[in-house]
Amino acid sequence: QVQLVESGGGLVQAGGSLRLSCAASGVTFTSFAMGWFRHAPGKEREFVAVISWSGGSTIYADFVKGRFTASRDNAKNTVYLQMNSLKPEDTAVYYCAAGPSSRTVLLARGDTYWGQGTQVTVSS
Repeated sequence: QVQLVESGGGLVQAGGSLRLSCAASGVTFTSFAMGWFRHAPGKEREFVAVISWSGGSTIYADFVKGRFTASRDNAKNTVYLQMNSLKPEDTAVYYCAAGPSSRTVLLARGDTYWGQGTQVTVSS
């Protein structure tokens, strides 16, 4: 059974940084692209970033380019999202996602697996 467990969320001031982690189990980690989405109150869920199985390819939403970095440690079955220069509008629940390809994750297709989410709150 696939299980994705996020951690690292919290409260931070604007301009600060957080690093989210997502530990995967029940999967052959290197067979999956991994991604991050977020969902803010009153808004639709939105794509944040995806990283290929090797870590060699990443795609970011325009609103996080230059501020967020996705990485993965295949030896630890863990994917990370380093978030710098945080803004109040980054406040959301952040979800980890896993899928058989970066395109599957980016499009949140039906064969995507999801974590339970971790809250990130950025104060002004």
